[in-house]
Amino acid sequence: MILYFSGTGNSAYVAKRIGKETGDEVLDLFTKIRENDFSEMHSERPWTVVVPTYAWRIPRIVQNWIENTEFTGNHDMYFIMTCGDSIGNAGKYLKKLCAGKKMNCLGCLGIVMPENYIALFSTPKQEEALQTIEQAESVIDHAASCIKNGNMLPRAKASLTDRISSGMVNSLFYPLFVHAKKFYVTSACISCGKCAAVCPLNNIHLDNGKPAWADHCTHCMACICRCPEEAIEYGKHSNGLPRYICKKEA
Repeated sequence: MILYFSGTGNSAYVAKRIGKETGDEVLDLFTKIRENDFSEMHSERPWTVVVPTYAWRIPRIVQNWIENTEFTGNHDMYFIMTCGDSIGNAGKYLKKLCAGKKMNCLGCLGIVMPENYIALFSTPKQEEALQTIEQAESVIDHAASCIKNGNMLPRAKASLTDRISSGMVNSLFYPLFVHAKKFYVTSACISCGKCAAVCPLNNIHLDNGKPAWADHCTHCMACICRCPEEAIEYGKHSNGLPRYICKKEA
């Protein structure tokens, strides 16, 4: 079974592509995470978790869900992480996560997809995004082949920079940067409520028809990138940047 979490569509695309190649069931974790649904999961096939990379590790909201969910049937688990550049030393922490669940970690693979972290980086225009996805296709196919045949995912040696990024930097990144304080809405808002609907943590509510953010943000960028009017900004950084949503169909 393939489980995925996706804010702007990159991980959803990769998960569905792999599912087509392996024939595995593909499940979006959005509702389970949003509703704190930790009910037992069962699969006779290996588990494959496809997620974006947050500060060189899997998102903490996904890790929390895995830690609190019982997996029955198959005890092998693969991890695929979409990223803008690197997954650092994420594999070390995923092995530890699997060990705590009495699961066998069969590897972690990073797949470079279009940058979506509009809070800190520049997002691509559609043509550039499609080129990046095209370059990722062969890596997706290789990952699918490994999973289908029960092989370990290719393993890359972690550098000192990777170890620091996934360790100390990740630990500092969440308390220092992962908050909703810089999100705000402009006069272009039409009070459609989509931002609240796509938030995986129920962190957004409408106040007099306008979105208001609480303090449980995970920086998935779903609200700002999926707003149909591009009425949400993140400080000054997002001004003028294209909103990124993966529009390619798997």
